[in-house]
Amino acid sequence: MSETPTDTDSNTTRADRNRNTLNTDVMQWLSALVALIGLYVVASPFIFEATDQAIWNDTLVGTGVFLLAGYNFVRLSRDRLASVGVASLAALLGLWLLIAPSVIDMGSETLATGTAASGAAIAALSAYNAYANKKADAPDHVGTRA
Repeated sequence: MSETPTDTDSNTTRADRNRNTLNTDVMQWLSALVALIGLYVVASPFIFEATDQAIWNDTLVGTGVFLLAGYNFVRLSRDRLASVGVASLAALLGLWLLIAPSVIDMGSETLATGTAASGAAIAALSAYNAYANKKADAPDHVGTRA
């Protein structure tokens, strides 16, 4: 047999090798980790000494991160790609948590450090999630209606 453009077996194999696939199981657990960090942010002002501003900030932003990451977790568990916009918004909230201790009086150094570290982790993991899902090719069954 000759290697011609009409040879479907060789073209399919070549296309599969060049396809940028995404391990959705890894991305799903990455989203779960971000959601758990969001829950930590919600709980931390009640564990450590905190001002009213810190309580409101960490509760609202942490809840937002939990909901956004949870949404992407559910999408990935249904064999769909994560929403790039949702992951990007979670990354922005993470950046806010990173700088919030320098803008808001947190009440204790432990809470400030925990909030900043959580924000850095959320920002990095969510940014990677957005990048990887943006770069990935959609699976064949994505977007089809059952």
